[in-house]
Amino acid sequence: MVEENKLPELKLGSGISLFLQNPTHDPRAVRIFDRRDYYTSHGENATFIAMTYYHTTTALRQLGGGADGLSSVSINKNMFETIARDLLLERTDHTLELYEGSGSNWRLAKSGTPGNLGSFEDVLFANNEMQDSPVVVALIPNFRENGCTVFNECRTLHDALTRCGVLTERKKSEFKTRDLVQDLGRLVKGSIEPVRDLVSGFEFAPGALGALLSYAELLAAGMGKRLLHMWLKQPLLDVNEINSRLDLSSIRLPYIRSALERYDGQFSSLIKERYLDPLESLTDDDHLNKFVALVEASVDLDQLENGEYMISPNYDPALSALKDEQESLERQIHNLHKQTANDLDLPQDKGLKLDKGTQFGHVFRITKKEEPKIRKKLTTQFIVLETRKDGVKFTNTKLKKLGDQYQKIVEEYKNCQKELVNRVIQTAATFSEVFESLAGMLSELDVLLSFADLASSCPTPYTRPDISPSVRGKSWFQIITGPNMGGKSTFIRQVGVNILMAQVGSFVPCDKASISVRDCIFARVGAGDCQLRGVSTFMQEMLETASILKGATDKSLIIIDELGRGTSTYDGFGLAWAICEHLVQVIKAPTLFATHFHELTALADEKAESHTKHIVGVANYHVSAHIDLSNCKLTMLYKVEPGACDQSFGIHVAEFANFPKSVVALAREKAAELEDFSPNAIFSNDTAEKVLAVDGRHRVGQCGNCDVPSVQKRILITERLQTTPFMSNLTKLRGIQTKKICDLEDMSRGAAHAHRFLKAFSDLPLETMDLKEALHQVSKLKDDLERDAANCRWLKQFF
Repeated sequence: MVEENKLPELKLGSGISLFLQNPTHDPRAVRIFDRRDYYTSHGENATFIAMTYYHTTTALRQLGGGADGLSSVSINKNMFETIARDLLLERTDHTLELYEGSGSNWRLAKSGTPGNLGSFEDVLFANNEMQDSPVVVALIPNFRENGCTVFNECRTLHDALTRCGVLTERKKSEFKTRDLVQDLGRLVKGSIEPVRDLVSGFEFAPGALGALLSYAELLAAGMGKRLLHMWLKQPLLDVNEINSRLDLSSIRLPYIRSALERYDGQFSSLIKERYLDPLESLTDDDHLNKFVALVEASVDLDQLENGEYMISPNYDPALSALKDEQESLERQIHNLHKQTANDLDLPQDKGLKLDKGTQFGHVFRITKKEEPKIRKKLTTQFIVLETRKDGVKFTNTKLKKLGDQYQKIVEEYKNCQKELVNRVIQTAATFSEVFESLAGMLSELDVLLSFADLASSCPTPYTRPDISPSVRGKSWFQIITGPNMGGKSTFIRQVGVNILMAQVGSFVPCDKASISVRDCIFARVGAGDCQLRGVSTFMQEMLETASILKGATDKSLIIIDELGRGTSTYDGFGLAWAICEHLVQVIKAPTLFATHFHELTALADEKAESHTKHIVGVANYHVSAHIDLSNCKLTMLYKVEPGACDQSFGIHVAEFANFPKSVVALAREKAAELEDFSPNAIFSNDTAEKVLAVDGRHRVGQCGNCDVPSVQKRILITERLQTTPFMSNLTKLRGIQTKKICDLEDMSRGAAHAHRFLKAFSDLPLETMDLKEALHQVSKLKDDLERDAANCRWLKQFF
């Protein structure tokens, strides 16, 4: 572990100094350098970090001297996480850049802004309490001669848990059992006796349980925090209960009871019933007020101001008598001190001091400088106890007698007070039900106040959602397409977050929200492999999807982002299609499905059928973007609009990223070959099966309902059609190299016209047409296409 302020020796020649002087750097950026075991920051960034997070400039180290000196600060892992969270989640005036490398070679590894957290998600949410694992186990390795109680090889267990990232080591002092039964009594309903008997039957488990209670902070003061945690894990399913919470979120409650009493708005009757009436009952003379009276009578409030918790002497006659006797002895000792100072002709306190210690009790003390002045009296009238550099300690029979009496009274006072403390605690324990009710009420108010404060203090105020039972609209399975970074993932995630917020009783960050209650939210968003478990990224994706297919109901909400991209295009598309069909037709759960498989948008076609099952409830939406061909700029509009995305943007992005022109051109050519409207996909001399497969309605050998003679007839007509000059020309489309005279927009427009022509031809009922009629229809389609080609140089080359 690297100490906070210990900065290994760095040389200005390492290149960092020159690196920081680069004028192209964003002035808002806080730049941090990853040095594997720790981090460093330099220059103005170092000063900012020292003052903001260490609250002192002593954390700074100066590298070099004079005008060339460079301020530097070292940062450990925990502090780096703190800085990252503050800069990206709390502040809005800085960005964060993390560099990796060594010597003079440094590269930007991660960059984040308050609006773009993706690169730092592993840091920002690594220790987030909202991502607690569902099971926490405490282990105490107990070493003996024959091995370890927990595991024969404790180091092996330790290493395995560390590699899995699930091990947290705690102090030995936390594995204590002294107050375990008492702590469990505060958590367990009913009698504590069975719990006490159970705990006493184990040797090591009680210590582990004590550490578990400490780690989970089950007995800490954060009532509202724990309640919010529980609410988020257990959202409400009852519409009336949700609306009741939303009613209480609609006002601010700054002064609890007094504010509640003053409020006379729309929800005053609800607040009176839910809080004021219970508060009045719980705080009357038979409940909380009686406890307050007990505290005021039993606790020494004067000592409380000094941070000491003592029983008041006036609480018990016996304790009061002991206190009076103790004070009487203190006065006698004080008078003796004064009298002795006069006898020795020494000033009180400055010359003759009165000490009280554990070894000798009350003693007199003078400095060694004063000792010669009273040496004769000291040897004849007093008993010298100790001579040290700080002076001479001595006593006499009167002081010793008074001191012994005083010590005896002090012990009696302590014992008496200890008995009284036990009595007061037993009495106070009878108020546990009152405090449990108050704690629940105050924690609920705490959470609701936080909701209300958040909803009203944001730059754009939150909105109260309209809550309804589980219903579904006309389109409840929505397929969202669009370019990367266009907002697909953000859109579907925010829907899930808003529904969760609404069902725990919070207003939501949108202009208007109509939310039907969901029994569960299933999300398959993002994936990463787990090498320790032998699980690839795609396998993890499939496991999560399988869990959704098994656990979701028609009242659930399903959010799926980019399913099937971890395997081949054909397998991935097939899985995505099958999963969509299952969700729509079997589970019937409202779903948001973001994808780059544009072919899935066919599910929303009113005529779309899968075998004999009609697909309903599916709608297409897309996130829009604008392409400016003049300056090669792709602008995300961050709007979700009806309909499928009309194009893919992958090659555009590659072109805007300054790919070599030859690579972009080849990519366009290959993409055109694979598009479903490619002429060669329909007009092929290979086999009749390939021709008919594109038609989509008849597949040779696959459809039992096919009329074989009509199929053969269709093949014959298709082959005859290919002998016409225009069709022959069109079949060469795959092999034609696009000429430079055609710009991108011209080519795109021409391809769209060709697509419509080929689609219209594919839809011709050739099985029922003779050759003459077929040629007439094709000629008509050709004329339409030729008119379209009048203003399209790319399309003209086929005529």
